[in-house]
Amino acid sequence: MSLTQQVEKDIVAAMKAREAERLSTLRMVKTAFKNKEIEKREPLTDAEAQQILTTLIKQRRESVEQFTKGNRPELAAKEQAEIVLIEGYMPKAASEDDIKKIVDEALAGQHLSPKDMGTAMKAVQARIQASGLRADGRQVSEIVKAKLAQ
Repeated sequence: MSLTQQVEKDIVAAMKAREAERLSTLRMVKTAFKNKEIEKREPLTDAEAQQILTTLIKQRRESVEQFTKGNRPELAAKEQAEIVLIEGYMPKAASEDDIKKIVDEALAGQHLSPKDMGTAMKAVQARIQASGLRADGRQVSEIVKAKLAQ
């Protein structure tokens, strides 16, 4: 079952269970999918749907940060709950140890300097996607920088 179909099915389940918060978040996800489909003029692949979910999670994290700075803990908590729900549709997040192992494998045998950051990041990101995991780009970047500085 594709990611978009799973979201549709879960919307129906949330309606039947009368879970208002979950329903509103799922509808927001469905709308994001639909907007991208309209923009593309063809159905989404699972990879594209995951990219949209990644963007939505990133937006929520930025909102949590702003709401926390603005002393609005109730809104920050709502956004945090949405992040948890959206992450349920994403592949398993890679731990820091997993990322370090992937970075070591991707850069093994190559003599790269800190100037080759772009090349190294492309290789590492390709490895991460191929492994079926997901990782925060900022965290990957820090680990690659540390590895290249050695």
